[in-house]
Amino acid sequence: MKDRKYKTIAFQGMAGAYSDLACRKAYPELETVPCVSFDAAFRVVREGVADLAMIPVDNTLAGRVADVHYLILNGELYIIGEHFQLIRHCLLGLPGAKLEELTDVHSHVHAIPQCKKIIEDLHLDRHVVADTAKGASDIKIWGDKTQGAIGSELAADIYGLEILKKDVQDAAHNTTRFLIFSRENHAPEFKKSTKYLTSFIFEVRNIPAALYKALGGFATNGVQMVKLESYVDKHFNVARFYADVEGHIDERSLQLALEELHFFAKQVVMLGTYPAHDFRSSAKNQAAA
Repeated sequence: MKDRKYKTIAFQGMAGAYSDLACRKAYPELETVPCVSFDAAFRVVREGVADLAMIPVDNTLAGRVADVHYLILNGELYIIGEHFQLIRHCLLGLPGAKLEELTDVHSHVHAIPQCKKIIEDLHLDRHVVADTAKGASDIKIWGDKTQGAIGSELAADIYGLEILKKDVQDAAHNTTRFLIFSRENHAPEFKKSTKYLTSFIFEVRNIPAALYKALGGFATNGVQMVKLESYVDKHFNVARFYADVEGHIDERSLQLALEELHFFAKQVVMLGTYPAHDFRSSAKNQAAA
């Protein structure tokens, strides 16, 4: 997934957001590039301003990230990797602030309900902002010790805040999956010792049982499908699907499955083949234990 020719990686949000943290964890050698929106992150890669973009697509608590898959299809970029980031929320305050002084907390719309217990225990008023880093930046600017933020350790470091309490999330499994995008389709050389994922989007023909028939080739060729999501167009016709399957594009079993998919689908857009993140193996082992 890593390549020395890359120098920059774009993300949506302000410096110190969890997407920034994920970029630094996955690519510590790269410079991160904050963007105001997902669309802007895709655009700076298309235009060559950044080499890569890291975009969140799923969270174990919040579910699917809205709108991202529509941008994937229109972004003219390819998936070259995935990253799973464990989310560890911190309650942040100004230097010298104390927990009992706080009256308000500022954070992202998903972060606040993920920390419901401590917010209720401290009787804090909730305020939603664009992202966790924005909350951290705001309370630093205001200079009011009664104002707190929920964010990352990285945000505390960047904005000069104190961590009043670590691990304030209610659920320990809070994890976000990110996809890494490039202008070029870099399918890695197949190695038997490596597990791969291949991602694509397709539309089925308007015939009875089209989806069932389109997916039949994956079952008969022993290809495991790990994700399948449907989308509607502006007329609410369900016709488009996003899929992640296990396997490398050069494997014969996946090639046969895709041949059958092409027969029943009116459009198939290949998004990329890339190594599966180690998180998948560890999560599978924990589930089996």
